[in-house]
Amino acid sequence: MASLPPDDVRREAFAEASRFRGAFYACLTARRDELFELVDAVLCAEGPVKSPVDLTLVPEHRRGHGALYGALNRGGVDVERLRAVLAGLPLPRFEGGRLVLAVDVSPWLRSDAPCSAERLFCHVYGRAKSASQFIPGWPYSFVAVLEPGATSWTSVLDVVRLGPEDDATAVTAAQLRAVAERLISAGQWAPGDPDITIVMDAGYDVTRLAWVLRDLPVELVGRVRGDRVMRLPKPSPEEYALAYPQGGRPPKHGKEFRFAKPETWPEAAITTVTDTANYGKAEAQAWDRVHPRLTHRSAWLEHDGELPVVEGTLVRLKVEHLSKEREAPPVWLWSSRTGAAPADVDLWWQVFLRRFDLEHTFRFAKQTLGWTTPKVRTPEAADRWTWLVVLAHTQLRLARPLAADLRRPWEKPARPERLTPARVRRGFRNIRAHLLCPARVPQPRGTGPGRPPGTRNRRPAPRYDVGKTVKRPETLKAIGRPGRSW
Repeated sequence: MASLPPDDVRREAFAEASRFRGAFYACLTARRDELFELVDAVLCAEGPVKSPVDLTLVPEHRRGHGALYGALNRGGVDVERLRAVLAGLPLPRFEGGRLVLAVDVSPWLRSDAPCSAERLFCHVYGRAKSASQFIPGWPYSFVAVLEPGATSWTSVLDVVRLGPEDDATAVTAAQLRAVAERLISAGQWAPGDPDITIVMDAGYDVTRLAWVLRDLPVELVGRVRGDRVMRLPKPSPEEYALAYPQGGRPPKHGKEFRFAKPETWPEAAITTVTDTANYGKAEAQAWDRVHPRLTHRSAWLEHDGELPVVEGTLVRLKVEHLSKEREAPPVWLWSSRTGAAPADVDLWWQVFLRRFDLEHTFRFAKQTLGWTTPKVRTPEAADRWTWLVVLAHTQLRLARPLAADLRRPWEKPARPERLTPARVRRGFRNIRAHLLCPARVPQPRGTGPGRPPGTRNRRPAPRYDVGKTVKRPETLKAIGRPGRSW
């Protein structure tokens, strides 16, 4: 689209946004008109969404507050069809046409909702590490496509709520497999294209996910903690014969690779040095075929047969400084790919830095679009509202080429390609006037039967206990990272 004339770019952007709005409306199965107008109200409201009932005062919302709560509580969304629509949209790509996905969990905290089911304890951080605590809520796992360069935009493809009895690794594996298969079905990946790169933080069992997803055209890149111990590849028969002339059973693993002890590190197979604008010089060292020594615990407890050797590439990234000249500790990354080239090593740590763009999406969804604002009672209503927020964010992404810079007097001008989601949202009301609006005109007020006169709903709501804290020892420091108690 960028190579087209400006008028053709705008025309295609209008057409793509209208097609998505029509497909989104077709995915609504119950109370579709109210749900559709509710998304428009989120996009056209002035300022952050503070309360869902305030959205009924937005001109784009033509129905009453009763219809709003009725749609959240009893509306219908064909989620599987909607996921296929999102996978078929134009997606950003890195060099060579590579798709880069990020997966992370963000909690919807509901500490004061004893009538809400399926809550569990979510690990969140305060302003200091000592202020971290566990708060009841609903954790949601998001999968989004990242963009190259410094940006606050992502393309959300899927969201799944984790329940008290769910295994975080199993749910994440199923979610990533479904997303990859939908991308392949939508023609986003074809044989001969670069593998889809999936980036994740230290809270995920990247080795287990790499083994479960080994039949897909994906490569996983995850951060690992700095106190881990992995193993080098086992020696070749010639090396073993020299080291153990007396013979014996060949070892399954090589020597230990202790992250905290440089004397256990062999010479790096690849070393790259890159000048960065924010961190000074970035030095990356890579070792091939490094793997953890697995045991029959946690996710591998029910594994049949001999435990596999999941080899990959270990990367140590060291930069000169962080922002404000703070000292930067080294970052350890593990990729499921072996036999990497220097360009692959640089790509891995660069896309890992882009993973934090998903945090901007979480912050924008919570603080501006009001994702965690409604005090809904049921988790099903929370799921509907979550998908509506995802759809609102997707429409903003599609409207980027159409938005004008409606900046505040104290804000600096921004180029069209540098507009943030908040700035695009300011002018969405003007863009919406030229887009498809399939919602029907509402019925006149007072035509519905309503509640019979003199009747009240006196049935008390049931109370629910908070589910178990779902975390693993290695995921204790992950923000909002649920997993099962071991």
